[in-house]
Amino acid sequence: MSFNLSADHDSDDLAPLAEINVTPMVDVMLVLLIIFMVAAPMLSSGMKVDLPQAKSAQPSDPQNPIVLTIGADSKITLGPDEIVRGELVARIKAMMGQEDRIVHVRGDRTASYGDIVAVLDELALNGITKLSLIANKDKAPEAIAPAPEVVVP
Repeated sequence: MSFNLSADHDSDDLAPLAEINVTPMVDVMLVLLIIFMVAAPMLSSGMKVDLPQAKSAQPSDPQNPIVLTIGADSKITLGPDEIVRGELVARIKAMMGQEDRIVHVRGDRTASYGDIVAVLDELALNGITKLSLIANKDKAPEAIAPAPEVVVP
């Protein structure tokens, strides 16, 4: 708050001049913005996975999915945590609780097909059948040529 201490006394001189200094508030907001900009990339969960491209990929909109990631080196992460395959079913069932949640499986493009199938099979054998394979939508869809007709003599 600032006051006018001049010698002139008008009728408005007795009223205090109320001004809010916004500079400290702007400084705090800029610091918070920088903190969020630095912290935001760290919030992505799990390992970096190079997802395969699919022309027919459709966006899914499930409520609160469980994300299972299989990396190129066959490491498995459940959400942000790396786990061993022996605890996979128990951990997923614990996360599901009584809810009927879908499990999103993110398999790296270079991961072994056998590893991904083994994980899917293990989940299905233990009653976890709501599975979704995650892929990136191909940016430039191309028309698929029909298969040539085969005449059987």
